Amino acid sequence: MDERIAALSEEIIDAVKCQCVKDRDQLQNFKLKLCKKYDLQQVPMNSEILANVKPEDRKLLTPYLIKKPMRTMSGVAVVAVMTSPYDCPHGKCAYCPGGVSNNSPQSYTGKEPAARRAGRNDFDPYKQVMDRITQLTEIGHQTDKIDMIIMGGTFTCRDQEYQEWFVRRCFDAMNGVDSTTLGEAQALNEISEHRCVGLTVETRPDVFDDVQIERAMRLGATRVELGVQILDDDILDKVERGHRTDAVRDCTKRCKDHGLKICYHLMPGLPGSSIEHDLECFRKVFDDPNYRPDMLKFYPTLVVDGTKVKDWWQEGSYKPLDTDEAVDLLCRMKEIVPEYVRIQRIQRDIPVPQITAGIMKSNIRQLVADEMERRGRPCRCIRCREVGHRGIKLTDPDKVYLKITEYEASGGKEYFVALEYEDSIVGYVRVRVDDNPVATIRELKVFGKIVSIGEDGDDWQHRGFGKELVGEAERIAKENSKSGIRVTSGVGVRRYYASLGFHKALPYMQKDF
Repeated sequence: MDERIAALSEEIIDAVKCQCVKDRDQLQNFKLKLCKKYDLQQVPMNSEILANVKPEDRKLLTPYLIKKPMRTMSGVAVVAVMTSPYDCPHGKCAYCPGGVSNNSPQSYTGKEPAARRAGRNDFDPYKQVMDRITQLTEIGHQTDKIDMIIMGGTFTCRDQEYQEWFVRRCFDAMNGVDSTTLGEAQALNEISEHRCVGLTVETRPDVFDDVQIERAMRLGATRVELGVQILDDDILDKVERGHRTDAVRDCTKRCKDHGLKICYHLMPGLPGSSIEHDLECFRKVFDDPNYRPDMLKFYPTLVVDGTKVKDWWQEGSYKPLDTDEAVDLLCRMKEIVPEYVRIQRIQRDIPVPQITAGIMKSNIRQLVADEMERRGRPCRCIRCREVGHRGIKLTDPDKVYLKITEYEASGGKEYFVALEYEDSIVGYVRVRVDDNPVATIRELKVFGKIVSIGEDGDDWQHRGFGKELVGEAERIAKENSKSGIRVTSGVGVRRYYASLGFHKALPYMQKDF
């Protein structure tokens, strides 16, 4: 360890404590002065400074040094891991660049940040999780509430032994202890320093039946991301998707009935479609109660090497959306999105040099947001209204109010119960009422920067908002004459629900009335 950096770090801590440094700009200027004082030719990275301070001082310094603070402003630290390359059972879609022949997971080029991290760790789940937790910690993020996403094609088509091994090793990395069984790993995670508050699997709607859903939930899954692409059978056939819209409807209902959260992957600009047809198909996503997902990821179609779509583009029979067309279409789509939906992502992480034709900007989400503001129609999705993303501070708790949205979906009734403040979302709970004798909490979320487990909150988390939302969910269940309520709980959140009177009815936590 360089003693000069250690001394510089100590002086920075002292300056923050005495309030000689009050913001990030002042700290940067102070850091430059200290570099001259200690004859440092290179300004130390923030991660180096954080590594040189005492644990008790780290929390004080983090707000000044944290890199990419929005990474954890939704209340969790997202850790994405990729499975090893494995061919999809149906073959290959016309737009898909990846697969075993490319030494990358299906539907990935291998150049995306998560894919590169997976590759350098030999697709080992333990190494990937450790790598990402270390990265986030070094740049100042809290990692005790982890939202785990398993990426890399059709996970549910891998053999059961691989699925269980993969998830167990993810838990082992979070726990810092090797386990011999999945159950042991999950039990350890309930008290771990890094707790899994949510687990997502990616799959296709035609390979996620009741047996596969129950298997995924035993692993700890709380959310599924479905490759829907477009609600048009002819276009799905043209791009050789291997399933039709009836599979999407059926799978959506199965997932909701089991209590899973659902995210649709949609691909504007597919061959055979048009801007107006994309818009028409998108309206159907929410007009038709057989769909109505909780979350969306928009992946505008790109022309990349190794795909049939590139062949069609070279022949002149296909033209992808350009940046301006995509921005306009996505703005119009976002105007349709209900307030109970969160837009998780816009655009793939494929580096621009890997794209032959299509959107050539890596900041398409920001371009869309700017254009919507210019039009005077800002997006009303959950992500765009989160208190953390908007940087809103709680100054008057009495002004937090309840807003309930009811809607029919997949043969049941959904209640989206939100706590709002200054037209922003503090947190919410999704409650499903269907033929099951108990109601189901499919999701509970409180936003804002992460507050460590066991600590009191000074902003949004750990102020009783989650408990209030659960109480409202129980009221709805009783109002609908249900005998109890169950919750699709992340493994690392089970003890929280136990403190609210729930008991294990795995894979759920349940309270009987």
